[in-house]
Amino acid sequence: MALQSVRLCVCHRRTSLLVCSYTTLSKAGRPQEKSMDAPVFQYVGQHKKPNHKVFVWGFSFTGALGIPSFVVPDSGRKKPRKYQFTPYRLETEDQISSAACGYGFTLIASSTRDVTKLWGMGLNKDSQLGFQRTQHSRHKSYEYVLEPSPVALPLAHPLQTRVVQVACGRAHSLVLTDQEGVFSMGNNAYGQCGRQIVEDEVYSGSHVIHKVKGFSSRVVQVACGQDHSLFLTETGTVHACGWDGQTGLGHHNISSRAVEVGGDLAGVEVQQVSTYGDCSLAVSRDGQLYGWGNSEYLQLASVTEATQINSPRHLPLRGCGKVVQAACGGTQVAILNEQGEVFVWGYGILGKGPKLSESSTPEMIPPTLFGRSEFNPSVAVSRIRCGLNHFAAVTNRGELFVWGKNVRGCLGIGKSDDQYFPWRVTVPGQVVDIACGVDHMVALVKSILEPFGGRSRALQPAALHRRRPLIL
Repeated sequence: MALQSVRLCVCHRRTSLLVCSYTTLSKAGRPQEKSMDAPVFQYVGQHKKPNHKVFVWGFSFTGALGIPSFVVPDSGRKKPRKYQFTPYRLETEDQISSAACGYGFTLIASSTRDVTKLWGMGLNKDSQLGFQRTQHSRHKSYEYVLEPSPVALPLAHPLQTRVVQVACGRAHSLVLTDQEGVFSMGNNAYGQCGRQIVEDEVYSGSHVIHKVKGFSSRVVQVACGQDHSLFLTETGTVHACGWDGQTGLGHHNISSRAVEVGGDLAGVEVQQVSTYGDCSLAVSRDGQLYGWGNSEYLQLASVTEATQINSPRHLPLRGCGKVVQAACGGTQVAILNEQGEVFVWGYGILGKGPKLSESSTPEMIPPTLFGRSEFNPSVAVSRIRCGLNHFAAVTNRGELFVWGKNVRGCLGIGKSDDQYFPWRVTVPGQVVDIACGVDHMVALVKSILEPFGGRSRALQPAALHRRRPLIL
């Protein structure tokens, strides 16, 4: 990887769903970390507002973790750190309210009204992080961004508009704002950015950030699949664009504009959508589940034996109760009911031990695995997420549990082994939200502890400063 294609601050047709690789720095060995003293914490007082922090872990050599010294060591670290097996603090000047993990890249956003409210890090070969101008030429963009770098949105009113949510796919990104709609950037080979496909378009170094239009009402949630996009409006309708049957538009053609999804969703008010690979799920406001797209791994086996459905179908679930959330990965899916119970099915490590690797029907993960007991009977899962081959769940106590394929240390459990049951990740604070990728994760954490007498050396965050980048 040429250093000219790397942004570094001093301070500051288809691929398999099961195997994903990236171009990385050559001649980089495994890291050897210096031993550190354990941190000493004190509780944040009741009158002190808790700090919101960002933690990252997993594969670092794409730059997706936003820690430059992991990839290009500074004076304090002699060797690169290819894998970060435990949560590592990423310091930010602004409070981050939304994060998304793509296939080797990350977007983080703040709900601030400041001009700078969106940052990207990691792979940028398709301009999925926008145009990141190099120091050597204002006409060239960095292909690897090693630290959180501002992404300039073409906002009409940048001091009034806030970023509400971000979403990332294989090589494209979506940004939802509160007043100016949805913006897309990155690869549009299949129309996943909701704009006209340009034959032989060069995405590297592109300045194009497109405002997606054509919705029946205001968009309240966005989701990125591998090569398609979903948009949920405030009236409960779902719109989609991108690659063939994943869009749920009733055909196997590419759609380069956001079109309202029909099928069994016609007339249904949807409250949440989820996708990450080739399968899509939607949860209605009355707690029903709908699905479409890929079913090679039994994701939609309750309604079809085919490997793909190009139009939404209602998925009959027995004994699951009212569904409030759904999460869709590459080969596996999960739902959360109003009692805070988690059900999983599909193919892979599902969370009930090594003997269960495939299921066409929902399997409930025992609530005791998430901390519920006779002493803590009120513990319940409040949020679920899926990466390409792993799961994450956050409880109402702010604890994070993960399980699945531990690709390049993406589970953050301190080791490289796969995890067959939910395992609690050690994070210093209450987890507010989580983003899962192919081989990395990002957690937004509300701190209840702070280092006594200053910052702990064991956390050693990498600062996000708006300084001039240095290219070696």
